[in-house]
Amino acid sequence: VPVLQTNNGPGLTGLMTIAAHLVKQAKKDQLLGSTAEEKAVVQQWLEYRVTRVNGSCSKEDTRIILKDLNVHLEDKVYLAGNVFTLADILMYYGLHHVMVDLTVQEKEKYLNVSRWFNHIQHYPGVRQHLSNVIFIKNRLYTNAH
Repeated sequence: VPVLQTNNGPGLTGLMTIAAHLVKQAKKDQLLGSTAEEKAVVQQWLEYRVTRVNGSCSKEDTRIILKDLNVHLEDKVYLAGNVFTLADILMYYGLHHVMVDLTVQEKEKYLNVSRWFNHIQHYPGVRQHLSNVIFIKNRLYTNAH
């Protein structure tokens, strides 16, 4: 469990708590959502990240997470709809090790997740030290003879 030791007061514990604190410190409150509904959706995905993604260890868990996300992202640009939030950033970091290991076929199977992930990894300042995950946009082989 991550801990952030601040100069004033006791340390902060937990990914969501620390992330929300840093967002407020940076005066980037829009990353937590603008409306009450957006804020609730961001919180929901942050909880999903901590409870499901951090807790996943089996291939089956990972498959279910990717399937859930793929369905959710079918008609959305970002996890909270049409606005980039902290949920996108933390989910990106939580899924990076999964996306790196997916085959081209698996990436195509979870097309909405792949589209979202590729978009987030190119968002300014997000990827940092993590490797760029490659997504092939054109099929290498066709059925034509």
